[in-house]
Amino acid sequence: MAKHEEVKNGIIFPSGEKNPYGQYFVGQSYLATLVADPKVGVSISNVTFEPGCRNNWHIHRDGYQILLVTGGEGLYQQEGEKAQLLRAGDVIVTHDGIKHWHGATKDSWFEHIAITAGKPEWLEPVDDITYAKL
Repeated sequence: MAKHEEVKNGIIFPSGEKNPYGQYFVGQSYLATLVADPKVGVSISNVTFEPGCRNNWHIHRDGYQILLVTGGEGLYQQEGEKAQLLRAGDVIVTHDGIKHWHGATKDSWFEHIAITAGKPEWLEPVDDITYAKL
């Protein structure tokens, strides 16, 4: 059994439906959009990752992303840096143009609130060999 099964149904907000951006993920994730008002200029979503799920490398253009970790255990990595272990209460700020990825550890569910401005540019997946070494 995976660690942090309580994340499966959402910690603060519901886990949502299967992620419509699933083509940019390895594994299964779920998305609950919390704010999508274009007048606000940012989107806010609850993203839930099954164990081993991670998004592709990506860059936020003309914006940024703030991740508020609400449950489970995850990983975050910027290009050229070591991956960071994430737990509930951690906050990550990714500035405009920084190549990065984030997702669950191999054996744990993971959930974060993503506050995103700008447009994501999706890149290559985090391959299984690289991920397995973390």
